[in-house]
Amino acid sequence: MNLENLSKSKKLVMGIVFDAIGMITFIDIIWAPVSGFLMTRMYSGRKGRVAGIFSFIEEILPGFDIIPSFTIMWFYTNVFSKQPKAIEVK
Repeated sequence: MNLENLSKSKKLVMGIVFDAIGMITFIDIIWAPVSGFLMTRMYSGRKGRVAGIFSFIEEILPGFDIIPSFTIMWFYTNVFSKQPKAIEVK
């Protein structure tokens, strides 16, 4: 399962779908570990692991389902990150 190599737009759409699934409160006990796993697969390295832990905790705690953790992570990595942008040559 390699979600890291998806395009930015596909990651955003998948993140919104995953956040919508996370808002279903009666599946939190099952969704929390799945959410953490998917977050670590979508974003590599330390930031993916930290986001996975955050996503797990956010999903397992009652009342915090409203936080769109996948969408926030997408904005963090694609909008607010200070990494230099690579130019693709086709």
